Amino acid sequence: MLLFALGFLLVILQPSTGQFPRVCANMQSLLSKECCPPWDGDGSPCGELSGRGSCQNILLSQAPLGPQFPFSGVDDREDWPSVFYNRTCRCDGNFMGFNCGECKFGFSGLNCTERQVRTRRNIFQLTTSEKNKFLAYLNLAKNIPSQDYVIATGTYTQMNNGSNPMFRDINVYDLFVWMHYYASRDTLLGGSNVWRDIDFAHEAPGFLPWHRAFLLMWERQIQKITGDENFTIPYWDWRDAEDCGVCNDEYMGGRHPTNPNLLSPASIFSSWQVICTRSEEYNSQQALCSATSEGPIRRNPGNNDKTRTPRLPSSADVEFCLSLTQYESGPMDKMANYSFRNTLEGFADPQTAISNPSQSSLHNALHIYMNGSMSQVQGSANDPIFVLHHAFVDSIFERWLRRHRPMLEVYPAANAPIGHNRENYMVPFIPLYRNGEFFKPSRDLGYDYAYLQEPALESFQDFLTPYLQQARQIWAWLVGAAVFGGVVTAVLTKHIRACWKKKGGTSSEIQPLLIESEDYNNITYQSNF
Repeated sequence: MLLFALGFLLVILQPSTGQFPRVCANMQSLLSKECCPPWDGDGSPCGELSGRGSCQNILLSQAPLGPQFPFSGVDDREDWPSVFYNRTCRCDGNFMGFNCGECKFGFSGLNCTERQVRTRRNIFQLTTSEKNKFLAYLNLAKNIPSQDYVIATGTYTQMNNGSNPMFRDINVYDLFVWMHYYASRDTLLGGSNVWRDIDFAHEAPGFLPWHRAFLLMWERQIQKITGDENFTIPYWDWRDAEDCGVCNDEYMGGRHPTNPNLLSPASIFSSWQVICTRSEEYNSQQALCSATSEGPIRRNPGNNDKTRTPRLPSSADVEFCLSLTQYESGPMDKMANYSFRNTLEGFADPQTAISNPSQSSLHNALHIYMNGSMSQVQGSANDPIFVLHHAFVDSIFERWLRRHRPMLEVYPAANAPIGHNRENYMVPFIPLYRNGEFFKPSRDLGYDYAYLQEPALESFQDFLTPYLQQARQIWAWLVGAAVFGGVVTAVLTKHIRACWKKKGGTSSEIQPLLIESEDYNNITYQSNF
């Protein structure tokens, strides 16, 4: 009955969030390079008549990029989305969406004026009913076509520069799998040549903001297709786990009784088909993933290469990572040392913060540990554990933001790998979002985490830590200043006493003011630090 009811909602709901808007996936829009669809509320482009937004030229960042991508004009994702569109809707106030028909994250209501903060919870703290509803929502998303978005099945060149559009329909869940693939795929250089050292969602500063936006859009999409406005993604707290606690038929699917690489037939996920997992095949054909089925989800947790990932992350790993004060450093890629982002992503040692790409820790460790579909970057979102895992990674990012309270300027404005500068638009999202827009506390984006709301000592520690770190940084200076001040005071005191002795006494004009003891107690002293 639950699935029947959810299926019925498909008829009356219009989901929207993701890649190429269906209304802009046509020859006219591609040749004019304009994607400014009308808002249904008043029929005007971008809801301009209602003050929601207007069609504007896209303003691209001119900040220099890092040296990791030595090409120009060979990849559709460069200066996203200008290869496809150079005019889109720019929404005003709290409005958002490819036609300004939605509210920004954290706002709701007819005019998007009502603030909302929803709570993401530990999956093991959901009731049986809540857990079953979550699983049903996932399965629904896998079986409902996206009404507002399509995916590209060819490059802009293969589309004959827009005169031969190449797009196809896709279900809601696979839309997000495809977006994750598209952001991380290799660059096709022609012939059999590709460039692998490129990723618009990983191995650079945008890793955490990109996945934060990705989860928010995924969350909103589920809210839309189900009509459940209060839905939030649960998270899996994998700290100190001895095995995959969600890898059973009660949650995300157990192990197949005869084939350890497949899921149990008792799990609804055993019938799911994966897409976008054959990167070498696409590269050899100089083609994009077309979202055709490529077999069942594969997962064999714990039977991974132990030399690369010997264990799941510990609480100590997370705490050390949170202690790092620099968000980004050095080359701002997987070779960065003492970088919070690189350490949390898993390319740096979680005990030293020194880069070591031969090992996979923290975020990367979970992907490798799953030993299957989730272990290959481009197709990793096929496994629904992906959303549980990344929700918890996002919560660690949130803890770091609350502990260190960085200014937006902490996020690199220039010289990051392609697509990762602060003002770069995230690939492949339309409506457009800049990396810096998601480098902010989660509550500003309308959500929180249950374990971060608890009035525990940890919360006080996170509040106090940045002040202690600042004090530690200037402690040597304070001690030096105190010593210097003491020496100066001693010299002046000695000099003044010598002058008094020469004068042979103290005149009445310079005698100290004499006060009674009760008056003395009423004097207020202030000290400035």
